[in-house]
Amino acid sequence: MRFLVALLSLACGSAFGQAIKVGELNSYKVFPAFLEPYKKGWELALEEINASGGVNGRKLEVVSRDDGGTPGDAVRVAEELLSREKAQVLMGTFASNVGLAVANLANQRKVVFVAAEPLTDKIVWENGNRYTFRLRPSTYMQTAMLIPEAVKLKKQRWAIVYPNYEYGQSATASFKKLMSQAQPGVEFIAEQAPPLGKIDAGAVVQALLDAKPDAIFSSLFAVDLQKFVREGNTRGLFKNTPVFNLIAGEPEYLDTLKEETPDGWWVTGYPWSEINTPAHTRFRDAYQKRWKDYPRVGSVVGYSAMYTVANALRKAGSADSEKLVAALKGLQMETPFGPITYRALDHQSTMGAYVGQLARKGDKGVMVNWRYAEGAAFQPSDQEIRALRKE
Repeated sequence: MRFLVALLSLACGSAFGQAIKVGELNSYKVFPAFLEPYKKGWELALEEINASGGVNGRKLEVVSRDDGGTPGDAVRVAEELLSREKAQVLMGTFASNVGLAVANLANQRKVVFVAAEPLTDKIVWENGNRYTFRLRPSTYMQTAMLIPEAVKLKKQRWAIVYPNYEYGQSATASFKKLMSQAQPGVEFIAEQAPPLGKIDAGAVVQALLDAKPDAIFSSLFAVDLQKFVREGNTRGLFKNTPVFNLIAGEPEYLDTLKEETPDGWWVTGYPWSEINTPAHTRFRDAYQKRWKDYPRVGSVVGYSAMYTVANALRKAGSADSEKLVAALKGLQMETPFGPITYRALDHQSTMGAYVGQLARKGDKGVMVNWRYAEGAAFQPSDQEIRALRKE
C-alpha cells in the first residue's frame, strides 16, 4: 500500500510539476460572517483552477492561516508563510490596518501581495508600493458611488458615524471631501467614532438625535451596524432622516439585520439573487452546487482573488515576484461582477459595486432600486493619484 501511495504521489508530481504555494491569511475568527464565505469562494476557485490543469502545468497549493485580526499578528503570520512555508505569493486580509501592515511587509520582502478585502485608500495611494495590488473597490470609490444620490437630496447638515480605525477614518475623509466638492456649503455638524466592535449604540444614537442632522453618513458594519440599527429604530432616529451607509447592503450584514433592516437607506451591497448576467449566473450556480448555500460578497472576493493570483501567474509564466508585478499591471480578467483591470497607475482593480436602497421582504433585508457602478468611473484623476502615491 505504501508503495502504491508513493507511486501515486510521483504520478501527481509529474503531471503537475512542483506546486506553486500561495500564502493566504485572514481574520477568520474575528470576522466570520464575511470570511467564511470568502474562504468558500477561494476554495471553489482553487478546485476549478487545479481541475483544469493548474497554472502553466503546475498545481496551486494554498497554505492558509488566521492572522489574529491585528497588524502585529498578521505580520508574524505572513513572515511564517514566506519563511517557513515558502509561499511565493501572499493573498488575503480583511481589516484595513491589517492589510496595510502586510502590504508593508510585502514591500520589504519583495513579494507580491493580492490584498483581497481591505478597503482603505492608503493601500494603493499614500502607502502604495510596487508589490501590493488591491481587488475590492476602495472606500473612496464606494463613497463616490453614493455621492450622486446624496446630492440629489440637497441636505445641508450632515452627521457622520464610523468605526474609529483606518477604514472608517478613510471613508469619512472621502465623504467630507467629495460632498464638499459636489455640494459647496454643506455642513458636517456631528461625528461619532466608536471603537471597532465596541459601539455604545444608545449613546451614539442619542448624540445624533441631539444634533438634529438633515441626513447621516455611516460606515458601520457587522455587530456595530446591527446595534446601531436596533437602537436607531427603537428611538426613531431614522424616521425622517435619510441614511447612507457603505457596505450595509451586503448579505453578510443583512443576514443578521433580518426584519430590523431599515427602509430606504442608500447603500453599497450585493443583490445576489437578482444578478443574472452570464458570468454571475455561472458563479452563483457553481457556488450553490458546491456549498449548498448562496454567495455573499466575501464569496465573490475570495473567488476573484484566487483567480487574480492564477491569472497573474499564467501571464507571467513564472512565480518570480518581478515578473508577477509586470503581469499584474494592466491585468484584465473576468469576475462574477464582470471584467476588471488592475490599473498600472496605482494597482487598484476596477471592480465595481452595487448601489441601491434597503428594504424588507418578509423577514429579510434586501436591496432594491439597485444598479452596478463600474469601478473605473469612480476614481480621482491620474494627476491626483500620482501626487498621493509616493512609490
